[in-house]
Amino acid sequence: MDDRLMLGPLEDVAHDSYITDVAVTCDGRVWVDRGNGMDEFHPHAAFRSPQTVRDYAVQLCAQLGRRLDDACPIADASTAGGIRVHAVIAPLVPQGAAISIRFPECGVPRLESLAVRGAMPEAWLPLLRGLVSRRATILITGGTGTGKTTLMKALLAECGASERIVTVEEVRELGMLGLANHVSLVSREANVEGAGAVGLPELVKATLRMRPDRVVLGECRGEEIADLLRALNSGHHGGMTTLHADGVARVPARMEALGLLAGLAPQALAMLTAGAFDMVLHLERRNGRRYIGQIGCLTYDRGSLSGVPIAAWDGRRAAYAPEWEPFRRRWMAAGHDGLGRVRGCCGGRRGVHRMAPKRGMQIAATELWRCRQRRCRYADGRRHGGVPRPGPWPPARRWDGAGGIGEPWKVSVRHTVHYRGQDGCGAAACPES
Repeated sequence: MDDRLMLGPLEDVAHDSYITDVAVTCDGRVWVDRGNGMDEFHPHAAFRSPQTVRDYAVQLCAQLGRRLDDACPIADASTAGGIRVHAVIAPLVPQGAAISIRFPECGVPRLESLAVRGAMPEAWLPLLRGLVSRRATILITGGTGTGKTTLMKALLAECGASERIVTVEEVRELGMLGLANHVSLVSREANVEGAGAVGLPELVKATLRMRPDRVVLGECRGEEIADLLRALNSGHHGGMTTLHADGVARVPARMEALGLLAGLAPQALAMLTAGAFDMVLHLERRNGRRYIGQIGCLTYDRGSLSGVPIAAWDGRRAAYAPEWEPFRRRWMAAGHDGLGRVRGCCGGRRGVHRMAPKRGMQIAATELWRCRQRRCRYADGRRHGGVPRPGPWPPARRWDGAGGIGEPWKVSVRHTVHYRGQDGCGAAACPES
């Protein structure tokens, strides 16, 4: 918890790592969500009256620099660590105030921990890492409380330490990502004189002048969609954003509605959207469990945009469309076959080892792919000749982590050694080709 936010009667709730959401009703009752729906909670110091709830809401918002009074009865604010506070006071509610507090996950979530908790099949981990390392532009969809922000933080945690990440949010929820070159931009409301407002469209435009490696929009919900699509269609790859939608197939309708707010014609929006996003991750929440329910793509055909699911998971079993295999081969993390093994010659039948190459890693002869067969295959099935013969072979090389071969490392082997490319299908030439 951020120590700059004093929660008073709810201090005990804040230290419970299982609680993600807290709601205080107008009459002072407290409800908490530990992942299995809302349950009533009885704090040590109860709220005695609706006026006490209102005073508490005003005090919380004041700590975060937000005004909450009769002239401004709605406040939405957050701490630098990502604790979000939303409050509404009378007369918009019958009495007192309605308070909602959302707590982020302790620390930066990792994809591995999400898989352990059942958010995705473990076989999808190499694909998700590959999407980040190969700078795919990702759209994360789902309803409220499905874990969109948590998944986005886990994906951003896979970015390189030197990448410049610029995030734009209406209310700071991503918090501290643990990245050294991270810039967090937050919109600002107008002051009491009605001046000084800075909206999301202005912030998205500002990111393009900040030399970003990735542009990340916390949530797309209005006219900022136009500036974001222009940015993603102008060479800024690797970005991410979230969108409220019921499924991959419903994304085009949601995008069209947002485009109308920005004054974009449906056909223009469809063309921009299809070119902007490489894939869609849809999150669902069922029986208190949050997980990736669908993976899909957005396609443009005959003037219309379509959302096509290519993989679905119900928390136990996964189902795949015919488009899944080429999609998986395109974005799979370097050297992986989806089963946690490194791939190369022979399609993973020989010489398998379970450690993916790292940037700058010294790869010895025994760690490279060997094949004693006359005809071998790359991971995508393309053939190349590899005839074993005795004698010294080209030295093993240092894997540079970017799909190429680095400086030689002096070692000779008496086997047919095939160098792998970034996608394990011969992007780097085999010495025997």
